[in-house]
Amino acid sequence: MGALPEGAVAAVVVTRNRRELLAESLKVVESQTRPVDHLIVVDNGPDEESARDVVEAYSRPVTYLPSYRNLGGAGGFALGMLHALALGAEWVWLADDDGRPADEHVLETLLGEAERRELAEVSPMVVNIDEPEKLAFPLRRGLTWKRTSAELGEDFLPGIASLMNGALFRASTLEVTGVPDLRLFFRGDEVELHRRLARSGLPFGTSLRAAYLHPNGSDEFKPMLGGRFHAQDPENEVKRYYTYRNRGFLLSQPGMRKIGALEIARFGLYFVGVKRDPKAFVEWLRLVRQGRREHFYRY
Repeated sequence: MGALPEGAVAAVVVTRNRRELLAESLKVVESQTRPVDHLIVVDNGPDEESARDVVEAYSRPVTYLPSYRNLGGAGGFALGMLHALALGAEWVWLADDDGRPADEHVLETLLGEAERRELAEVSPMVVNIDEPEKLAFPLRRGLTWKRTSAELGEDFLPGIASLMNGALFRASTLEVTGVPDLRLFFRGDEVELHRRLARSGLPFGTSLRAAYLHPNGSDEFKPMLGGRFHAQDPENEVKRYYTYRNRGFLLSQPGMRKIGALEIARFGLYFVGVKRDPKAFVEWLRLVRQGRREHFYRY
């Protein structure tokens, strides 16, 4: 296989044991009015429920990359993005297996926005797959949290982007920011890449003219003080381990250190004042310190 043509778009999808969801996602990717030039699927669970046949049913050029070590979302996207760059892609479009573009015009719209606004990266809105008028994740603007697309108002949000759900990167941008950090494995890898993108000085943002459907992720964010503050409290021990450990690492990095003290106050208020669970706050502190020390042991 030779290099991709000039201006080529490579789509990168990371999957693990979700064949049916992956098939739904690839159907919409395949239907784009601006076709993807090459699809790359990284399968983090090929020894359990291989997605090879789902990928090989795709009608356009495709690469199936099985990984017999689970690289997580961070490592899976890093592998796929580096493969896209090695193929000579000019643009890298990211997607996950549990979400999909809202319609067949998403890629065309994002490319148009990136060219018109001279953006290094552009993302679609990420909306609830079951209630598309609502955001899949709450978005903080100042001291207020937005939960619906109607609350966002403008047609473009500069400096704000969800980076694993429909994000479109120029290849040259990834030369500046790098790819996700394998050590983060699960949770926080997107925030860390966003931190690097913001510090790079490159222009990026979210276009409200395009949407990406994703399962609701708002339930983890628990409101406090009448909704003016939120604390992330995942529903199981594994998710809490990676969320809080990786958050500790993030808060020790340039560009995020100033909010560290606020985090302690916020989660102290949540665990002690709202949840009435001081032991959970002690565990949160332990995991945050583990992340600060860069002790990235798997759960």
